[in-house]
Amino acid sequence: MSSSRSDQIEQNDQKDSVETDPLRPSDHIDGDDTITQPKLGLVGWLRWGWRQLTSMRTALILLLVLAIAAIPGSIFPQRMADPNGVTQWQRDNPDLFPVLDALKMFDVYLSPWFSAIYLLLFTSLVGCVIPRIKHHAKALRARPPRTPARLQRLADHREVERQATDAAADAAASIDIAQKQLKALGYRVERYDDKRSFSVSAERGYWRESGNLVFHIALVGVLITVGVGGGFAYTGQRVLVEGGTFANTLLDYDSMNRGRFVGDGALAPYSMTLDSFDVTYQPFGEAGSGQAGDFSANMTVKENGKERTGSVKVNEPLAIADDEVFLLGNGYAPTITVRNAAGDVVFTDSVPFLPQDANMTSLGVVKVTDGMPEQLGLLGFFYPTTGVLDTGAFFSAYPDLTNPTLTLDVYKGDLGINKGDPKSVYVLDTTDLTKLTGRDTDTESLELTPGQTADLPNGMGTVTFEDESPAGATDLSHAVKRFASLQIHRDESGVFVLTFALLALGGLMLALFVPRRRIWVKATASGDSVALEYAGLARGEDPTLAAAVDDIVKGHARLLDDAGVTESPSSGIPSSGIPSSDPRK
Repeated sequence: MSSSRSDQIEQNDQKDSVETDPLRPSDHIDGDDTITQPKLGLVGWLRWGWRQLTSMRTALILLLVLAIAAIPGSIFPQRMADPNGVTQWQRDNPDLFPVLDALKMFDVYLSPWFSAIYLLLFTSLVGCVIPRIKHHAKALRARPPRTPARLQRLADHREVERQATDAAADAAASIDIAQKQLKALGYRVERYDDKRSFSVSAERGYWRESGNLVFHIALVGVLITVGVGGGFAYTGQRVLVEGGTFANTLLDYDSMNRGRFVGDGALAPYSMTLDSFDVTYQPFGEAGSGQAGDFSANMTVKENGKERTGSVKVNEPLAIADDEVFLLGNGYAPTITVRNAAGDVVFTDSVPFLPQDANMTSLGVVKVTDGMPEQLGLLGFFYPTTGVLDTGAFFSAYPDLTNPTLTLDVYKGDLGINKGDPKSVYVLDTTDLTKLTGRDTDTESLELTPGQTADLPNGMGTVTFEDESPAGATDLSHAVKRFASLQIHRDESGVFVLTFALLALGGLMLALFVPRRRIWVKATASGDSVALEYAGLARGEDPTLAAAVDDIVKGHARLLDDAGVTESPSSGIPSSGIPSSDPRK
């Protein structure tokens, strides 16, 4: 009983407070302040996630994340572009390499995590752009908005009063002139007249949103082109020694990375021969001595039964069929001949030695698999211009051939090539090999100059450093062949990527520099005068809006004077067309 009485007292107190509070309506009923959120459910959460993914903010974040995700591709060598660099990185960092390789740091652009970011960005952009296209198309078909009843409420507002003989007719004529003026300035115009006044509504700047949409559509085009075009592209590497010939077949590549849509028969039939490799160095005694001035791999190309010559230079690829041949590197390839104890040739080839410093001190490996009692491995250093330190160690003092020397350490045993495991031709695995010459042995390393022959240890045979100088040569400047590391690349999507990139740039310029604004001109007849009002409104920040309104006021005044429609009062109107009584002046 007491509980019901207390409830009644509380209700009466609430009623009294409602009646005495002038700010609360008489039928107001206090309710529970707690808010209960509805459960979204599976469909609701999916819709929420889709809205978040397709928002412009998410697209920008994903674009930034994609740029950050691409950074490891420029830090670590990539298998598709520099497989030799990956091999060298593995040799230099044997403990860290497996961890980074598991994270796909050497195949960044083919990794699942990079592809996931790529696809999310593509989905976000498409989901963001399509609704905006619909909205923009609807806005382009819409009429400019009706003239506001009180233009003076807008920040950029001007008022001018002009004398008239027939106020109503002159007011209509004034707006006719303003309509033509605004249309000539690129505005979309619409007349809105009523019984008391005449007005024109104008707007411009839809190119701003159009440019924004072009930018995002072009970005989608870049993503599609790169994604699809990569499936039809391939990149291969080949080390070619002077005099050597390369045929564009899968078997003739040292390494090859091809897109998923590139078949075995997709390679264009052609061949190319490296006739010579020319390089110039700064002479001794001059500034920058030893620096390379220019590289040129001079080629003979056979294509479709026709033969032609060309050259591959740094940043100047050679175009063959649909491929482009780039110059990646170069070095020396000493010609080495190995004979067994019976004098039979068991190995002869020009072996590319990889440069180790700016003076072309080079490291190379020779592997003799057959013809000897045991497999033989030769680890060599080549010095184009040999110098000797106080310790007796050799070094190269200049990158060009002056007095070349080849040193070889000899190993015998198992080269590890019969186990089926891939082995680099530039690496000698000494795990199952016995060292016969060089440091930590009783026999010095073999030292050879061009044309010289040395005996292998234990009477196993001989090794010769062949002199490749042409007949009649008076020096050793051509005693050793050179090699060129070439990259053959095909990607027909390049033109489309460039087109979309230019479209994106053009759209971005429009979105940044085209202002979106609305202008109204209103004329009201009042006795023997016409009151003109001008007002502007910008969408976003537009620091030039006030100047644009002033220019329209001045231009309209000149047109009215030229047409003889109304007259400016003799006083009270400054040259800008704004009354001197305007409180903002």
